Amino acid sequence: MTPLSGLQYGRLMNRVASAANHWLWLSAGSLLWLASCRSTPSEPSPSNEQPSKTTPPSTSAKPAEPVEKPAALPTAAPGPKVAFRPAASVTPSPDDPLAGKFTLADATRGLAGSGPLAATLETELGKLECKLYDDKAPITVANFIGLARGIRPWKDPDGKWVKKPAYDGTVFHRVIKGFMIQGGDPKGNGSGEPGYVIPDEIWENALHDRPGLLCMANRGPNTNGAQFFITDAAAPHLDRNYTIFGECGPEEMVHKVASVDVIGERPKSAPKIKSVKIHRAAS
Repeated sequence: MTPLSGLQYGRLMNRVASAANHWLWLSAGSLLWLASCRSTPSEPSPSNEQPSKTTPPSTSAKPAEPVEKPAALPTAAPGPKVAFRPAASVTPSPDDPLAGKFTLADATRGLAGSGPLAATLETELGKLECKLYDDKAPITVANFIGLARGIRPWKDPDGKWVKKPAYDGTVFHRVIKGFMIQGGDPKGNGSGEPGYVIPDEIWENALHDRPGLLCMANRGPNTNGAQFFITDAAAPHLDRNYTIFGECGPEEMVHKVASVDVIGERPKSAPKIKSVKIHRAAS
């Protein structure tokens, strides 16, 4: 190959440079065109499309059937606030003429009528009419009726067994206004006992929740005898510990007895219970 002269070599280099510039220009244009194609926004996704308009359903169209809801589980009934407690067995007094056996049938023998059992307490301040809960506390009601009628033998203050009305002429020896009035003690001071005891009778929901409830006084569980009290207000702290065997009214009369002057818990002049008469109320 013949060597190129300086002039020929210069012209050749100019042509090569010109060709190279032209190639670079074409390559750059192609790259710009490709880049512009890649920067074109993408097609909208289906979630961004506008919903098509539809015709609203006719009002005459049949409504969809409701889905059946499962039946609710039955709610358990709340339990009683005071549960029934069976009467305990108590040891009879060795000298008790009846050996501790005295029933409601014994107590009501010869009583006229067939209505609910009731008692009238005639006091020097007025009358208290009491209905007796023989269906809830039959042992206690039998004892109360037997003592009131003089059928159930009891020990008098001299220690002798007698059969005479135990409550006539006694007093309300303990009075606490807003709580209760207590009576039924032949000794008149709260120390008297009939010579025997009867068990507690705690019936279902036996609540000391209002004035006028007729209850047995006691010295502890199953030590009921002759003394009783009548509530002057609700006394829930007594629940489960004292037998409720009746209800007395009118309420104003209970409040009247509870309002007498006292020294401590002892009335200055103890209201006298003239008599307690048992009868059957009109049905």
